[in-house]
Amino acid sequence: MSRIVITEFMDESAVSRLSEAAATTYQPDLVDRRADLVAALAGAEVLVVRNRTRVDAELLDAGQGLRAVGRLGVGLDNIDLDACKARGIEVWPATGANDLAVAEYVITSAMMLLRGAYLASASVAAGEWPRQSLIGREMSGRVMGLLGFGAIARQVAARARALGMSVIAHDPHLPQSDPAWQDARPVSLDELLSQSDVLSLHVPLTAQTRHIVDAAALSRMQQGAVLINAARGGVVDEAALAVALKEGRVAGAALDVFEVEPLTAESGAHFGGIGNVILTPHIAGVTEESNVRVSNLIADKVLNHLKERV
Repeated sequence: MSRIVITEFMDESAVSRLSEAAATTYQPDLVDRRADLVAALAGAEVLVVRNRTRVDAELLDAGQGLRAVGRLGVGLDNIDLDACKARGIEVWPATGANDLAVAEYVITSAMMLLRGAYLASASVAAGEWPRQSLIGREMSGRVMGLLGFGAIARQVAARARALGMSVIAHDPHLPQSDPAWQDARPVSLDELLSQSDVLSLHVPLTAQTRHIVDAAALSRMQQGAVLINAARGGVVDEAALAVALKEGRVAGAALDVFEVEPLTAESGAHFGGIGNVILTPHIAGVTEESNVRVSNLIADKVLNHLKERV
């Protein structure tokens, strides 16, 4: 019987720290074995997950002794927060630990999509030498648009400005008096869609943000704009985006998150044959460095919790 149960991958040194402090079950594939996960929670005090483990009422009921859930990341849409609160279970996101990784992903994707040439390796290898069709665009002088202006978006803004871009953002939850606005010009959602050369999404998945980028929103984006979603699947209507890409109404897109994860072949079929799209497996916030930061942040929280309960 373990006091700590870890269901997805975690930095090994952080796992070792936890194992030295208390009985720990670490099985990175436990997320895919629901029955085993339910059984492992008997007697557990702390559950540590990433984004794929569904921490719902059923799972919480299996862990009657749970006192905390550590999230190796920041998004909490896979955790039933109301059910945790009702049971007196704390939830610890790894706030800030992977901001840099996501910001670099956004900037890299923007460069690739605007320039275009990086997606043509197969054509070059085939001897086609498509120079004329691969004349892309520079980032300098263009507009970075941010939907949501939290910590990660602000990291993106700093890097975009350093590359010569101007930055606009839409965030109705951030007061106009907030000093963060000195780094971006606040605009309406319509202005954000129509003025952005690069539109990067930085909002949680809620009833209000689900499919906020739908067919209508895509139609209001300026010609030649590119879209990046490293926030949450479901914020973008993927079928509508695929149509917009095929019709050339959107010049390119990078998606790291999807409505169905892991992305199935059926869901991914929307993007079949589209050359101006980058699809990655919810990895934007995970680098070697960020994994260490995220893991150690949560390990510290767990260890502090255990000390308090001695």
